[in-house]
Amino acid sequence: MLLNIPHNLPAVELLKKEHIFLDSDKEPSVKPLKIALVNLMPVKITTETDFIRLLSGSALPVELDPVKMKSHRSKNTSQEHLDAFYKNFEDIQSDCYDGLIVTGAPVELLDFEEVTYLKELNNLFDWAYQNVRSTLYICWGAQAALHHFYGIRKYTLSQKLFGIFEHTSNHPEVPLLRGFDDRFQVPHSRHTEVRKEDIIKHPELTVLAESEKAGVHIVMARNGKDIFITGHSEYTRDTLHNEYLRDIQKGLPIEVPYNYYIDNNPEKGISVTWKAHAHLMFRNWLTFYVNPNSSETSCAERRFPSSS
Repeated sequence: MLLNIPHNLPAVELLKKEHIFLDSDKEPSVKPLKIALVNLMPVKITTETDFIRLLSGSALPVELDPVKMKSHRSKNTSQEHLDAFYKNFEDIQSDCYDGLIVTGAPVELLDFEEVTYLKELNNLFDWAYQNVRSTLYICWGAQAALHHFYGIRKYTLSQKLFGIFEHTSNHPEVPLLRGFDDRFQVPHSRHTEVRKEDIIKHPELTVLAESEKAGVHIVMARNGKDIFITGHSEYTRDTLHNEYLRDIQKGLPIEVPYNYYIDNNPEKGISVTWKAHAHLMFRNWLTFYVNPNSSETSCAERRFPSSS
């Protein structure tokens, strides 16, 4: 596919080793979809690679801009990397984007108001609400956006929700879930949750998919202009394994990730059961929600309040 990203971004070489070739040197025959990735995760190179891998699965050309919060200084990613590849929100708010991804963040046990960059992030949420064709809010990003727009609270779980969980599709007719099986697997790793009873109080919100064990998974608003996802479809084979080992080494209370290892035995290896649906969901998102319909003006033709 055609994916326009900085040539020196570490993800390029990492994905080439997986035989994923991001042919960004060719001129696309159609205008690329412009996507911003607001990366709130501490190890940003890993997160960049995870999402680029999924965005590369579509036949549509994509131009990607990594974005960081100016009001937060990363402790786990070098300033040189951020200076070379990332934009601040203030750098993009007068620009035009077809899609936006807001990642999770390791701040879920803090009250929203305790998050140092919350004001800047809320400003970005308001900008995206008006100016982006479709936004994916992931994990804590989804919780923060649901709280900002609808006042929906998050609840602390008695223990970490950790593993691969089975989900059902409530609305298989919705294009985001086109081609999904009736039941599909999704990784989760979180200490908090949003609850269905709070969400359904808002008629503009629709729960598209949920899990008996993991709860609400996908919530949609405004016909797909806002999509809130509590799981981590972008996770790779080893993500939960590495997190499990990390927590053990730190002496944190952690269970073996549910339904992840063969026979739930770490010594038997990992059983990957979620990747096909992850790629399908992102391909559907780009095709049916980010890609402009023929009746709409193109991204370049739209006028944005922030630039007027």
